[in-house]
Amino acid sequence: MILTTIDGIPLYSTVQEAIQWASSRGLTGYHTHVYQGQTGYMGGSSHNSVATPTVTPRAIARASRATGSSY
Repeated sequence: MILTTIDGIPLYSTVQEAIQWASSRGLTGYHTHVYQGQTGYMGGSSHNSVATPTVTPRAIARASRATGSSY
C-alpha cells in the first residue's frame, strides 16, 4: 500500500513493495522515511539515487526506439 509520495516517488508500507518498485526501474535496495509517525519504505538505496534520474544504455535505447532517433 502506498502511504504517500515524496518528490513524486511512492512511499510504501512494506519493504517488499519498495524493492519491487525499485527493481522495475533498474534500482536496488530501499531506504526509509517517517510519514505521520509510521516508517515507510522507498525503493532505491537512497532518496538521491531515486530522485536523480540516471541515463543508462537501456534508457537511451528505449528513447531512440520511441522517437526514431539514433544516438
